[in-house]
Amino acid sequence: MASRKFVGKQSKEFDFKAILYDKKDGRATVTFNRPDVLNAVNHQMLTEMSIAFKDASWDDSVAVLVLTGAGERAFCTGADLKDQKEFLRRPREYGKWMGDFIEVHERLRNLGKPVIARLNGIVVGGGNEFNLSCDLAVAADDIYIRHVGTSHGSVPLAGATQFLPLTVGDRRAREILFLNEEIPSAKAEQWGLVNWSVPRAQLDAKVEEIVEKLKAKFPEKTRYTKQQLNFWRDLSWHSTIGHGRDWLAVHNTSPETWEGVRAFEEKRKPDYDAIRRQWAEDGSPEWLDGEMPKLKD
Repeated sequence: MASRKFVGKQSKEFDFKAILYDKKDGRATVTFNRPDVLNAVNHQMLTEMSIAFKDASWDDSVAVLVLTGAGERAFCTGADLKDQKEFLRRPREYGKWMGDFIEVHERLRNLGKPVIARLNGIVVGGGNEFNLSCDLAVAADDIYIRHVGTSHGSVPLAGATQFLPLTVGDRRAREILFLNEEIPSAKAEQWGLVNWSVPRAQLDAKVEEIVEKLKAKFPEKTRYTKQQLNFWRDLSWHSTIGHGRDWLAVHNTSPETWEGVRAFEEKRKPDYDAIRRQWAEDGSPEWLDGEMPKLKD
């Protein structure tokens, strides 16, 4: 009898560093494992997550996947600014990084099995885009969710702009993405950003309860139900993500992005007034420090 090709491996066979990967009793768990930087996402993490999600999808013994973060401070705080700083030097490479980011989300949403976000700490920026790519979410009651794109010099178009209007409604999505304020766990539950907000001491028990309920369902029917439920997400995602990737690559070296990175490194607030003054005074706001390249007569 020929050996099967499309099967999962033992989780111990993977030599992951930026994530933890475990499979047991019908549950796979992927853990963002960079707690020293609040589980910020670098390229190594994207690469490892893509491999893990593919393995979980192929493993017929896995019924449910749980996505969480190491430690108690953060679930995930989005892209690592060290990675992003490199793209200020080589902006042409941003599209390559973004391509792998897109692939990870595609694999997560198309896993064919339910995915639970276990929100063990703060959820910021791209971290919430991972939360939104999951099917269900359980949050500790002392965490918050926040987007920071318009404050820090980016656009949250890798899931947030597409999925937040579907999840919380158009007006609340605009409030979240324009104001960038913290959304406490209880409000996140009220708004539908998470399904359950529970005391931290009960987080694991609640996640396990939902895992067991999901395991007690038919796998094929669950897979196709998820596929049908993905319709509106897929429509909005595939209608926007390609040109969004190119837009971010082109604008990744804009003065706003530079100011956001500088402010972060200098531990200060970005100088929004200076940026707006350049706009109002026609001070070449599209060019870094207002220095437009000279054109020959």
